[in-house]
Amino acid sequence: MNVTAFSVQGFERSFLQRANQTRHHLTLLDTPLSADTAHLAQGALAVSIFTRDDASAPVLGQLWDLGVRYLAVRATGTDNVDLAAARQLGLRVANVPEYSPYAIAEHAVTLMLALCRHLRQADQQLRANDFRLDHLIGFDLHGKTVAILGVGRIGGVVARILHGFGCQLLGVDVQPNPDLTVQYGLRYVTLTEACAQADIISVHTPLNADTQHLIDDELLRQMKRGVMLINTGRGGVLDTEAALRALKSGQLGFLGLDVYEREKPLFFADHSQELLLDDTFARLLTFPNVLLTGHQAYLTREALTNIADATLASLTAWAQGRPAAHEVAVPVAQKQPVA
Repeated sequence: MNVTAFSVQGFERSFLQRANQTRHHLTLLDTPLSADTAHLAQGALAVSIFTRDDASAPVLGQLWDLGVRYLAVRATGTDNVDLAAARQLGLRVANVPEYSPYAIAEHAVTLMLALCRHLRQADQQLRANDFRLDHLIGFDLHGKTVAILGVGRIGGVVARILHGFGCQLLGVDVQPNPDLTVQYGLRYVTLTEACAQADIISVHTPLNADTQHLIDDELLRQMKRGVMLINTGRGGVLDTEAALRALKSGQLGFLGLDVYEREKPLFFADHSQELLLDDTFARLLTFPNVLLTGHQAYLTREALTNIADATLASLTAWAQGRPAAHEVAVPVAQKQPVA
């Protein structure tokens, strides 16, 4: 099968090539998919994309007209894919639902620890030969109440890790998992209750119409003053302007982000020789109690291996005329030719 993969980073090329083992003819492009670049998929039966790619209805229509019949998303989230349009066209879509919950969960806890012990400031001071400790007083995670918004596989691993720290755990999810209550004492509550009680809130919800700007001015006001907020889920769940207002007022005491709602023009590229034109992101960088990483929570050898293996497994299943194991958009009608 001819496959064109968009937004392929240098670090993932070897993982994709190793997983492929010459089963398919892979064209690996660092170019993001968009209406202007869709033509690069000419001659491909399948396309693979990442989170920053544009798989809106018009772009999917272009791909279909080029002969593309399969779309493999190298991520869990599919909020950048118009699944309804894919079904209507007959385009089959698969994602990677579980590449490493440990990678994301561990990164979320890393942000918590780095913030609560002021590690960013400590590193900066030492590099400037300033060995004072006056402004580096932190706090114990032990005994703190942590609310996990979205208690799926990743949220469950976060609960396991924080249980080991001796945290009191709250969960907010539409499908409570009673096993987490039994194993780690996690108590399911409403979003309002979580905001009122939590010292730390960790976000792991998907991005959809219900969660877009879920954390806004109103919800931030309901949180404890000085709360720590961690988001390693999707950037659009947090209204960044609202977060900036809460940081300025002191309502938000710490903010750790691996995702950003307008990250697509910024992340995964070198802009070191350019002016930072995103004023909102620039303002985030001015706060000493904000710690940002560039969508790297998933970036472990184990996760990259699993992403590549699952993506190639989907492509191989389609090439053999079988459904992929993790299809998220089954076409209304079977319009595509057998691969």
